[in-house]
Amino acid sequence: MLLLLLGIVLLHIAALVLLFVSTIVSTWAETSGSSADLWLNCSTTNGGSHCDPANTSEWIQAVQATMILSVIFSVISLFLFFCQLFTLQKGGRFFFTGIFQILASLFVMSGATIYTVKNADWVPESASYGYAYILAWVAFPLALISGCIYVILRKRE
Repeated sequence: MLLLLLGIVLLHIAALVLLFVSTIVSTWAETSGSSADLWLNCSTTNGGSHCDPANTSEWIQAVQATMILSVIFSVISLFLFFCQLFTLQKGGRFFFTGIFQILASLFVMSGATIYTVKNADWVPESASYGYAYILAWVAFPLALISGCIYVILRKRE
Protein backbone atom coordinates (compact mmCIF):
# COMPACT_ATOMS: atom_id res chain seq x y z
CA MET A 1 0.00 0.00 0.00
CA LEU A 2 2.87 2.34 0.78
CA LEU A 3 4.38 1.83 -2.68
CA LEU A 4 0.99 2.49 -4.28
CA LEU A 5 0.60 5.75 -2.35
CA LEU A 6 4.14 6.77 -3.25
CA GLY A 7 3.47 6.05 -6.92
CA ILE A 8 0.26 8.07 -6.89
CA VAL A 9 1.93 11.01 -5.15
CA LEU A 10 4.81 10.92 -7.67
CA LEU A 11 2.31 10.87 -10.56
CA HIS A 12 0.49 13.82 -9.02
CA ILE A 13 3.70 15.78 -8.47
CA ALA A 14 4.84 15.04 -12.04
CA ALA A 15 1.55 16.42 -13.38
CA LEU A 16 1.84 19.44 -11.09
CA VAL A 17 5.39 20.21 -12.24
CA LEU A 18 4.30 19.95 -15.87
CA LEU A 19 1.42 22.32 -15.17
CA PHE A 20 3.73 24.84 -13.49
CA VAL A 21 6.29 24.70 -16.31
CA SER A 22 3.73 24.93 -19.10
CA THR A 23 2.04 27.91 -17.45
CA ILE A 24 5.22 29.85 -16.67
CA VAL A 25 7.64 29.11 -19.52
CA SER A 26 7.67 31.28 -22.63
CA THR A 27 7.51 28.81 -25.49
CA TRP A 28 3.95 27.99 -26.45
CA ALA A 29 4.76 28.94 -30.05
CA GLU A 30 8.16 29.58 -31.61
CA THR A 31 9.80 30.60 -34.85
CA SER A 32 13.46 30.92 -35.71
CA GLY A 33 13.70 34.41 -34.20
CA SER A 34 10.81 34.67 -31.78
CA SER A 35 8.76 32.89 -29.17
CA ALA A 36 5.29 33.49 -27.81
CA ASP A 37 3.57 32.31 -24.69
CA LEU A 38 0.62 33.19 -22.51
CA TRP A 39 2.29 36.26 -21.05
CA LEU A 40 4.93 37.68 -23.45
CA ASN A 41 5.90 37.76 -27.12
CA CYS A 42 9.69 37.86 -27.47
CA SER A 43 11.78 38.34 -30.58
CA THR A 44 15.51 38.30 -31.19
CA THR A 45 16.97 40.62 -33.81
CA ASN A 46 20.59 41.63 -34.38
CA GLY A 47 21.72 39.99 -31.16
CA GLY A 48 19.18 41.85 -29.02
CA SER A 49 16.00 40.60 -27.46
CA HIS A 50 12.71 42.47 -27.25
CA CYS A 51 9.59 41.34 -25.38
CA ASP A 52 6.07 42.74 -25.58
CA PRO A 53 3.10 41.85 -23.38
CA ALA A 54 0.82 39.18 -24.80
CA ASN A 55 -2.28 40.05 -26.73
CA THR A 56 -5.15 41.20 -24.49
CA SER A 57 -7.93 39.49 -26.40
CA GLU A 58 -10.48 37.41 -24.54
CA TRP A 59 -9.25 34.05 -25.75
CA ILE A 60 -5.69 34.48 -24.46
CA GLN A 61 -7.08 35.65 -21.12
CA ALA A 62 -9.27 32.54 -21.06
CA VAL A 63 -6.21 30.37 -21.66
CA GLN A 64 -4.30 32.21 -18.93
CA ALA A 65 -7.19 31.77 -16.49
CA THR A 66 -7.71 28.07 -17.19
CA MET A 67 -4.01 27.30 -16.87
CA ILE A 68 -3.79 29.17 -13.56
CA LEU A 69 -6.93 27.40 -12.33
CA SER A 70 -5.45 24.03 -13.29
CA VAL A 71 -2.36 24.73 -11.19
CA ILE A 72 -4.45 25.95 -8.25
CA PHE A 73 -6.79 22.95 -8.35
CA SER A 74 -3.89 20.53 -8.60
CA VAL A 75 -2.16 22.10 -5.58
CA ILE A 76 -5.43 21.99 -3.61
CA SER A 77 -5.86 18.36 -4.63
CA LEU A 78 -2.40 17.44 -3.34
CA PHE A 79 -3.09 19.26 -0.07
CA LEU A 80 -6.47 17.49 0.26
CA PHE A 81 -4.82 14.13 -0.36
CA PHE A 82 -2.42 14.57 2.54
CA CYS A 83 -5.24 15.86 4.77
CA GLN A 84 -7.49 12.94 3.86
CA LEU A 85 -4.62 10.48 4.23
CA PHE A 86 -4.41 11.25 7.95
CA THR A 87 -8.08 11.98 8.72
CA LEU A 88 -10.06 9.60 6.50
CA GLN A 89 -11.53 6.52 8.11
CA LYS A 90 -10.44 3.05 7.04
CA GLY A 91 -12.22 2.05 3.82
CA GLY A 92 -12.98 5.64 2.83
CA ARG A 93 -12.38 6.94 -0.65
CA PHE A 94 -10.43 10.03 -1.69
CA PHE A 95 -13.37 11.62 -3.55
CA PHE A 96 -12.54 15.30 -2.94
CA THR A 97 -8.92 14.79 -3.93
CA GLY A 98 -9.96 13.02 -7.12
CA ILE A 99 -12.61 15.59 -8.03
CA PHE A 100 -10.18 18.51 -7.66
CA GLN A 101 -7.53 16.69 -9.72
CA ILE A 102 -10.04 15.82 -12.46
CA LEU A 103 -11.14 19.46 -12.53
CA ALA A 104 -7.48 20.50 -12.88
CA SER A 105 -7.13 18.18 -15.86
CA LEU A 106 -10.28 19.58 -17.46
CA PHE A 107 -9.01 23.13 -17.00
CA VAL A 108 -5.68 22.37 -18.67
CA MET A 109 -7.49 20.59 -21.50
CA SER A 110 -9.77 23.59 -21.98
CA GLY A 111 -6.86 26.03 -22.02
CA ALA A 112 -4.82 23.99 -24.48
CA THR A 113 -7.85 23.48 -26.72
CA ILE A 114 -8.67 27.19 -26.79
CA TYR A 115 -5.02 27.94 -27.62
CA THR A 116 -5.01 25.34 -30.38
CA VAL A 117 -8.11 26.77 -32.03
CA LYS A 118 -7.32 30.47 -31.65
CA ASN A 119 -3.53 30.70 -32.02
CA ALA A 120 -3.80 31.16 -35.81
CA ASP A 121 -5.22 34.64 -35.10
CA TRP A 122 -2.15 35.56 -33.05
CA VAL A 123 0.84 33.49 -34.12
CA PRO A 124 2.34 33.55 -37.66
CA GLU A 125 1.80 30.48 -39.84
CA SER A 126 5.54 29.78 -39.89
CA ALA A 127 5.53 29.24 -36.12
CA SER A 128 5.49 25.80 -34.56
CA TYR A 129 4.14 24.75 -31.20
CA GLY A 130 6.67 25.07 -28.41
CA TYR A 131 7.54 22.64 -25.67
CA ALA A 132 5.40 24.38 -23.03
CA TYR A 133 2.32 23.78 -25.18
CA ILE A 134 3.26 20.11 -25.54
CA LEU A 135 3.87 19.83 -21.78
CA ALA A 136 0.37 21.19 -21.17
CA TRP A 137 -1.08 18.41 -23.33
CA VAL A 138 1.08 15.82 -21.55
CA ALA A 139 -0.08 17.12 -18.15
CA PHE A 140 -3.74 16.65 -19.12
CA PRO A 141 -3.80 12.81 -19.21
CA LEU A 142 -1.45 12.55 -16.22
CA ALA A 143 -3.76 14.72 -14.11
CA LEU A 144 -6.84 12.87 -15.37
CA ILE A 145 -5.34 9.46 -14.61
CA SER A 146 -4.22 10.49 -11.13
CA GLY A 147 -7.66 11.99 -10.44
CA CYS A 148 -9.38 8.75 -11.48
CA ILE A 149 -6.99 6.73 -9.33
CA TYR A 150 -7.81 8.96 -6.34
CA VAL A 151 -11.54 8.39 -6.84
CA ILE A 152 -11.08 4.61 -7.01
CA LEU A 153 -8.52 4.41 -4.18
CA ARG A 154 -9.67 3.28 -0.73
CA LYS A 155 -7.77 3.96 2.47
CA ARG A 156 -6.32 0.92 4.22
CA GLU A 157 -4.46 0.55 7.48
